[in-house]
Amino acid sequence: MTKSNKFSPEVRERAVRLVQEHRGEYPSLWAAVESIAPKIGCVPQTLLEWVKRAEVDAGERPGTTTAEAQRLKELERENKELRRANDILRTASAFFAQAELDRKLKS
Repeated sequence: MTKSNKFSPEVRERAVRLVQEHRGEYPSLWAAVESIAPKIGCVPQTLLEWVKRAEVDAGERPGTTTAEAQRLKELERENKELRRANDILRTASAFFAQAELDRKLKS
């Protein structure tokens, strides 16, 4: 099940930029997020996640960047496909080896 993206990337970027620009006007990051989230039309927790993700992508916060996560996902998918192909080839090889043995015994 995929979650729908209610907000466009442009809205997300604008919201994150607003938080970053006005962060100094509030005592904490959470206070800035709580103030700006209703103006964007999202819940504060969602906006906080966007801000954290933007900070990770910018290298300001430790963690896996969006690009790295996407690349890892692609590699895992490719690995899964290769394992499946190897299983098919292994099964086919065993089948043909057995068929060759059966043919030699009948001769």
